[in-house]
Amino acid sequence: MRNITFDEIEIGDTGRYTRTVTQEDIDKFAGVSGDDNPVHLSEEFAKSAQFGGTIAHGMLTASYISAVLGTKYPGQGTIFLGLNDLKFKGPVKPGDTITTTLTVREKHDSKPIVKFDCDCVNQNGETVLTAEAVVRAPTQKIIAAPKVEF
Repeated sequence: MRNITFDEIEIGDTGRYTRTVTQEDIDKFAGVSGDDNPVHLSEEFAKSAQFGGTIAHGMLTASYISAVLGTKYPGQGTIFLGLNDLKFKGPVKPGDTITTTLTVREKHDSKPIVKFDCDCVNQNGETVLTAEAVVRAPTQKIIAAPKVEF
């Protein structure tokens, strides 16, 4: 895995991450975040709620932005500074496949600060989340072995 340094980043560049959300992901996020709202965890309860079944936490979906920044583009060494204008546009249900795309909108002239437009889209092409991410991009090249999954 190789990161992209500030000097290599160009306006319009993109990074992507795709993940199919599972109920196990939602359950684990609830445990880590402490958000045990039954709309996320109880199918029986959620059937009578607005979306007719369990949905993922909005911040679980937003966390995919961090996945792009830290592992794909710019990658290792990136420091997440802010997430602005976060908007949840639609529900994410277990089984949905979300593609998160970050597009470089702006580079600061004198510091390694980069702004990204962020879009999360489901398998039907429906936008479920939008935001602006601000990062301190890496200034040194990092080359690392791929992570090992167990």
